[in-house]
Amino acid sequence: MESVELLRLNLAIEPDLQNFVGFLMESVWRLKGNAYRASRACLDLTQRLRHAGACSGQPFHVTLLMHKGRLNVHWNEHVFTVTDLGCYEAGALEQLRDYLSKSTESIDTDILAQRNAAMQRFLEETRKRTESELADMQAKLLSRQAELQVSMRQAETDPLTMLLNRRAFDERLKQAFRYTMRQRTTPLTLVMLDLDFFKNINDEHGHLYGDAYLNRMAHVLRSVIREDVDAAFRFGGDEFAMMIYADFSTACEKAKQVIEQMDGKASVGIATIDRNTPDNFTLENFIHAADSALYEAKRRGRGRAVVAHCSNLDSRMCGGNCKEKVLSD
Repeated sequence: MESVELLRLNLAIEPDLQNFVGFLMESVWRLKGNAYRASRACLDLTQRLRHAGACSGQPFHVTLLMHKGRLNVHWNEHVFTVTDLGCYEAGALEQLRDYLSKSTESIDTDILAQRNAAMQRFLEETRKRTESELADMQAKLLSRQAELQVSMRQAETDPLTMLLNRRAFDERLKQAFRYTMRQRTTPLTLVMLDLDFFKNINDEHGHLYGDAYLNRMAHVLRSVIREDVDAAFRFGGDEFAMMIYADFSTACEKAKQVIEQMDGKASVGIATIDRNTPDNFTLENFIHAADSALYEAKRRGRGRAVVAHCSNLDSRMCGGNCKEKVLSD
């Protein structure tokens, strides 16, 4: 007989462990094992079982096996040999198994109550620990998300004016352009702006004055757009842009306000896409149209805005031959 299972027990609480040790020593006695060696082994065994999680209130299953003349205890992946067995009488093994079966079935009700209470405590502690760990993970996740958002905002923000920078312009305009060309519901207008003769202002009054002048422009741009709908950008130097979800007439009014508040010292180029824009009109065409209108405003004497009409024209014409309309002279 290679292996025989004698007993399987759940050591959830201390009395379970003590009962198991008693059943173990009873098995040693009935199967003629070395009681002295078994007693010493049980001391080591109980320490190992407690360390492994026995008596903690949670289910902890052990198995007592007779294997090749040895009495072994199994738990998880561990095997512990208690003692070698002697020559026991015929029928002793079956009598032992019957005894152990009946003994485990008639465990004291107080022990059962203790076990249930301990397991309830364990489950409650586990629940609270899990909730605490989840709350901690959620807090760390929110903190990390906030840090990431701050980092992303910093990466997309011009440090002087706190407007969005060129990197943000490229990404947001691309998304807005694709959405508008796909949905064909709300027009999208791109407004390109330059401060006229900014280098002269900087050279005459100094860089601090020049920085204040740039911030004045940024304040004006913020004042004419809708927060969380439109967007204002600074590319660097004296170059700015606005992305407005409206038609060119609305953008024209905003451009007039900017020019007036900057004392007529700003040039503006405007381009709009709407439901009439050709399907083959590209983002590059859109930017080029607004930039060409800005160049035309400068060519005509600065301090004015020019609109590039790209509706009903193909992309090649919008590449450089758009119609222009002077808003202010």
